[in-house]
Amino acid sequence: MNPLAATRLWLRRNLFSDAFSSLTTLVLVAAALWYLPGLIDWMLLQAVFKADAGACQAVNHAGACWGVVAEKYRIILFGRYPYAEQWRPLAATALLLLVIATSGLRLLAPRTLAVAWTLALVCFFTLMGGGWLGLDPVSSDQWGGFPLTLLLATMGMLLAFPLSIAVALGRQSGLPLLRGVCTIYVELVRGVPLISVLFLASFLFPIILPQGFSIDVLLRVQAGIVLFAAAYLSETIRGGLQAIPAGQHDAAAALGLGRWQAMRWIVLPQALRAVIPSMMNSAVSVFKDTSLVTVVSLYELTGALSLALAGDAEWRSFHLEGYLFIGLIYWIGCYAMSRFSRNLELQRGLSRTQAAG
Repeated sequence: MNPLAATRLWLRRNLFSDAFSSLTTLVLVAAALWYLPGLIDWMLLQAVFKADAGACQAVNHAGACWGVVAEKYRIILFGRYPYAEQWRPLAATALLLLVIATSGLRLLAPRTLAVAWTLALVCFFTLMGGGWLGLDPVSSDQWGGFPLTLLLATMGMLLAFPLSIAVALGRQSGLPLLRGVCTIYVELVRGVPLISVLFLASFLFPIILPQGFSIDVLLRVQAGIVLFAAAYLSETIRGGLQAIPAGQHDAAAALGLGRWQAMRWIVLPQALRAVIPSMMNSAVSVFKDTSLVTVVSLYELTGALSLALAGDAEWRSFHLEGYLFIGLIYWIGCYAMSRFSRNLELQRGLSRTQAAG
């Protein structure tokens, strides 16, 4: 098939498959032709890219002031972390992103990958916290920006995943007490918004601790995110478990496998494979919900932008450009996770096809 015919076929299948699809495509194209020229003019042609507050104010919002990003990017990306030490969160973030990308691309064997994750997390906390190996100590209340967002989201999912499996299995347990405890936990957490969990972890939990004993606020907030994410993720996994046909259990029993052996080797892998899109949706939600920690005085990306502009009258009016920059970072992260989910689905589907063949 020649390229022109292939293009026509793609357009017919994806954009003009029926009357409604064709109408929607035409409306979107018309909207793009109407709004896109003005958007390009504001974002690029009339924009100010250098860190010059006077030039931005002279444009008077007729063009975007990307100079605010050029001027404040270090505070946005690293928050209140000491300026001279900001190479440390940069290196820690790059290392953690590297191991995440390695996981997504499946470049290492599972055991090697587990070692890589362990080393990456140890190096991350060593670089961020310091206090040894010649690194100056930096308390967690000075961590912020993208490293804090990445840490909360990554650790939130890593720790929530095994907990969610345990809760999902507990809700299917034949022990009434265990099933009841897991059900109460899930229903309580799912019945309140995340922001209330963060307030509970940050302000109310320290009140019930013994006098003189305290837990770092970052640990409390991280625990709140983990518990919140695990409650939702456990329901996703429970749905996957319920979708497995009863014949799979019978086949495992016929092979001489016990209940937990069947769950580990037969049922659970199939259930997790079936809910990959839903689990990735939970990961995307956790990544975006980290923006709520700013209400408990932890300055991740959005909080760091407020911190950068709060005391600077020259740049304060150009917050929109700052939020667009942060939105781009979130979009890149969410898009990368969605692509990873899609590739994982395709690989799993290919594996099933090959196994069936």
